[in-house]
Amino acid sequence: MTYKISHDRLCVNRKIAPNLSLERFFSLVEKLGLNKVEIRNDMKSGSVTDDLTGEEVRHLATQHAFTIETINAVYPFNQLSDDVLEKTRALLKDARATGAKALVLCPLNDGTVISQQQTVDALKTLAPLFSEYGIAGLVEPLGFPQSSLRSAALAQQLIKQAGAPFKIVLDTFHHHLYEGAEQDFAGGVDVNNIGLVHLSGVTDARPTHQLTDEERIMLSADDVLKSKQQVQRLEEMGYRGIYAFEPFSSVMDNWSEEQIAREIHSSIAYLNN
Repeated sequence: MTYKISHDRLCVNRKIAPNLSLERFFSLVEKLGLNKVEIRNDMKSGSVTDDLTGEEVRHLATQHAFTIETINAVYPFNQLSDDVLEKTRALLKDARATGAKALVLCPLNDGTVISQQQTVDALKTLAPLFSEYGIAGLVEPLGFPQSSLRSAALAQQLIKQAGAPFKIVLDTFHHHLYEGAEQDFAGGVDVNNIGLVHLSGVTDARPTHQLTDEERIMLSADDVLKSKQQVQRLEEMGYRGIYAFEPFSSVMDNWSEEQIAREIHSSIAYLNN
């Protein structure tokens, strides 16, 4: 059975539009008939809200009848330091001001070994902060070989161990990169604990372990990640949450608004064919 993903379950991550202001990005998404976005703290402005206040972004979202699903991201959440705690609190303030529902947590990704206990302790420390601000937490395992938390099943297990009310972000790119991911699915991923799914596509033919964010574009029949098939399996397993398009490549620096719209439209069409 082929599942169709309705427009109200689709979201666009701001990474696709590095040169658009928030206002222009929101307008573009609205013209596509979509009403969900993710905003970020790693855009060129260096700020989640560019030169706007959080309240102005909230007002803008209300004008467009949007929900801001997440802010990406606290890094590295599992190597807690005063700096990371300060950054988390600042992003939680941004989330509360803008009306964003959740804040994404990414693990250390530089080859340093972080023990499972360290990750559990970090989650235990962060949970009350999220609760204080009324913001949901989403842990995103990164599949890169050097990542300190690669497995979706393990992320779910550690969240449970920490007693934190967090869910995970399942990213089709990172799922493909982690060689144990299929085994994970067979034995340990509960779709009820997935808070968001990130979608991108890769057509580069190099070996999997050599793929980087630079290779991440939009969906197509040539996608080696098989993101469409990953979506169909999640639907079969009962996932009924949000899918967010999150390409990363620097080729998008040169995309016009028309091209961005075309790429999103074509990815939706491919997903629902």
